[in-house]
This record gives sequence, structure tokens and C-alpha cells, in this order.
Amino acid sequence: MLITRNKKILLHVCCAPCATACVERLLADERDVSLYYSNSNMNSKEEFEKRLSYVEKVAGIFDVDLEIDTYQHDEWLEHVRGLENEAEKGLRCTKCFGWSLERTALKAVEVGIESFATSLTVSPHKNSGVIFEAGNQYDSFEALDFKKQNGFLRSRELSEKFDLYRQSFCGCEFSMR
Repeated sequence: MLITRNKKILLHVCCAPCATACVERLLADERDVSLYYSNSNMNSKEEFEKRLSYVEKVAGIFDVDLEIDTYQHDEWLEHVRGLENEAEKGLRCTKCFGWSLERTALKAVEVGIESFATSLTVSPHKNSGVIFEAGNQYDSFEALDFKKQNGFLRSRELSEKFDLYRQSFCGCEFSMR
């Protein structure tokens, strides 16, 4: 899908570091950005809250709106049940992407934003093609690969500049192995 100038977009954000370069790029493309922090995959409420505090910092730095999803880890665990032993980047991750993107699609409708994307694609640890497959079932999804144009490197630079928490694992208890 092509980017339409001055169009509002809801950006699903997994964490502050990943959000930085994505928000910067969208704003440079003259997009009207709102963030959506939806991370029920976090292994604990404490990790969810810690990452949220830094996402709030990013929203303030870039002066963008932030919507916050409720933490529903038990429901997320049920969603990925049976896939606990899958390797990282396996079917569990695919299901997790689907969970987050569905929630983002629903939030976009709820708040009246006609398109959405995700910061997940900035990470070299995530397969953008798999993320796009999960998102493309929604007409409002924009398949933006934020890894391009050194997006991950830029996210690291901005994370250092803004003194953001850079976690060492994706978030779920299974990714800590």
C-alpha cells in the first residue's frame, strides 16, 4: 500500500526503542501518528509497565498521542497455547503477531483512524514478511518495513540519545530461553 501524505496512522508499538525510528520516519513522511501500546505477551505486569513508561516518554518526545491496551497475559497465553516450545521466530511468534495486529486493527476502528502499521518490522529479529501476512488480512494495514533505510540502527541511536530502556528479550517468558 502506498503512503498517502497527511494521513493519520495508528502505530502499534512493542517498545520504546523500536518505536523511535518508526515514529521519526512517519513524521518525516508528514503522517499524523498515534501510538498504540499493546503488549499482553509481556512475561509480567512489571515488564509491561516498565516498557510502557518508556513508550510514554517517546510519545512526549515526539508529541504524539498514545493509546494503551489492557494487559491480558492470561488471554494471550491461551492464544498461543500448545506453541510454548516453538523456537523463536516460529509459529508462536506468528500467532503473537496476529494477536497484536488484530487488537491494533480493532483499536484503529474504535478511535476512527483509517490505517495502521507496526513497529515490529524495525527489528532484525522479526521477519517482516510474516508480520505482513498477519497484517494483510486487514484492509487498513500498511505493510511498512521500518528495517529499511537503516531503521534498526537509527532506533539504537535514538534509544541512546533519549536514554531508553533497551530490553534483551522480546517480552514473553518463552523468548527468555
